[in-house]
Amino acid sequence: MQTEQELNEKFWNSRWINNETGWDVGYATPAISTYLQQYTHKDAAILIPGCGNAHEADFLLQHGFSNITLIDIAPRAVEKLQQKFDSPSITIICGNFFEHHHQYDLMIEQTFFCALPPAKRNQYAKKAASLLNENGKLIGVLFNTVFEKQGPPFGGSVAEYELIFEPFFSIQTMEECYNSIVPRAKSEVFINFIKKNI
Repeated sequence: MQTEQELNEKFWNSRWINNETGWDVGYATPAISTYLQQYTHKDAAILIPGCGNAHEADFLLQHGFSNITLIDIAPRAVEKLQQKFDSPSITIICGNFFEHHHQYDLMIEQTFFCALPPAKRNQYAKKAASLLNENGKLIGVLFNTVFEKQGPPFGGSVAEYELIFEPFFSIQTMEECYNSIVPRAKSEVFINFIKKNI
């Protein structure tokens, strides 16, 4: 298993430079876009960490959302985002999620959690909660499977995720995705968590 030190800016930037981005399906994940279609708070402050090509941001723009922040640690990914998006509704940051400071109403999780070393998962949950306003939400998809080869991506289970997130969030939904893309069918759960006011 790769260590936290190895899964750093250099590692991810190399993946982008060499077009080793197999996690990118080319469009917004159906489970997330379905949720966003019924999310009516169009001026909500939205964060997408580890955003990659940020297809979810495309979807948000097309549906009238106006306050979207994208953050990725890989300079090459950020360079591509800057070429892709020219909108006052989108802020693009090259940086480390764990060092980011701002407040959001909604955070979208899409293949970032599974890219982190599992030892950082509790830190992720705590940081996500700290970045959310009162009653802020963390929504998205997590893998509900164990991968045969070493990660990233790193898998996990609902039972594991409950232990990680319950100290910081009220779990509204953590259920098998009914609308995963075919290669990920029956291996993902959709999450909808509300920040606990503690």
